[in-house]
Amino acid sequence: MTLKPRLTLVTLGVSDFARAKSFYQALGWKPSSASQDNVAFFDLNGVVLSIYPRGLLAEDAKVENSQPGFSGVTLAYNAESEAEVDRVFAHALSVGAKEIKRPEKVFWGGYSGYFADPDGHLWEVAHNPFFPFNDEGRMVLPV
Repeated sequence: MTLKPRLTLVTLGVSDFARAKSFYQALGWKPSSASQDNVAFFDLNGVVLSIYPRGLLAEDAKVENSQPGFSGVTLAYNAESEAEVDRVFAHALSVGAKEIKRPEKVFWGGYSGYFADPDGHLWEVAHNPFFPFNDEGRMVLPV
C-alpha cells in the first residue's frame, strides 16, 4: 500500500484557545461551522488548520505536554508577490503576531520573513517566483 500524496489538516496545540481563535480570525480567516467550544477549523484553500487546547492535544496523542521551544516545524503562507509578503507580514504583526525575521531577499531566490503566532508557532510568509499559483489559488510545483 502507498499513501496518496496529501496533507488535509494541521492542528496546532494552543495554550489559550480563545486568544488563538481571536488571532486567526483577526488575520481574516473564518472558523467553519464545524468548530466547537474547544476546537476551531479554518479552511485554508484545501488544507484545514485547526486549533485545539495544547493539553488536550497531548492527552489525545498520549504524549507529555512539554514546551519544546523550536519544534523543527514551520507553517507557510505563500504570496504572489514581494509586496503581498510585506502586506501579509504587516497585517499579522498588527493583530498580535511577534516578528521573528523581517521579510528579505533569501538565498534560494525568493523573498520571505517569519512571525510567531501567540503560542510561538512559526509562520513563514514567502514569495517563491519559481512556484506559480493555479486558477484555484494553489501553488503549482514543477513535475
